[in-house]
Amino acid sequence: MKIITAEKKDFKNVKNITATTIESIYPHYYPRGAVDFFLSHHNDENIESDIESGIVYLCIDDNNAVGTVTVRENEICRLFVLPEYQGKGFGRELISFAEKKISETFSTIILDASLPAKSIYLKRGYVPVEYHSIKTDNGDYLCYDLMEKRIN
Repeated sequence: MKIITAEKKDFKNVKNITATTIESIYPHYYPRGAVDFFLSHHNDENIESDIESGIVYLCIDDNNAVGTVTVRENEICRLFVLPEYQGKGFGRELISFAEKKISETFSTIILDASLPAKSIYLKRGYVPVEYHSIKTDNGDYLCYDLMEKRIN
C-alpha cells in the first residue's frame, strides 16, 4: 500500500472512488436528496481543481486505487475508500497521512464528518465543534458535524 499525489491522469480513479462510495454507503444513512447533494458537491470541476492544486492523494494497493483524501490547508476533505476495501486499514492510513501532512504546518485539523464517518473520527480524538443541517432536494436534510483535533 502506498499513498501518492493524484495527477490529471488519476481523475477517473478519484471520481470513481468518490461516487461509488457515496452511492454505496450514504443511502444507508441519508435520504436521496442528501446523497444527491454529496454527489453534486464532489463534482468533476471540484475534483479536477483540487487535483490541479496538488492537494488530492490516492491510496494504491496492488496497483489498484482503493481510496482518496484531499488535504486543503488544515482541513481533511473528500476522504473515501471503496466499499470492498473498507475495514482493511486503508482509511486509517489515509487519515494518518493527512494528519501528518497537516501537522507540518498547523496545530489544529478540521473536517466535516458525515454520519457514516463520525464514530471513526471520535475514536481518533476529534471533537464536534459545530452541527450543520442543510436542506436539500425533496425537502430532505443533510446533517453533519464540523469536527476538530488539536495536534502538537
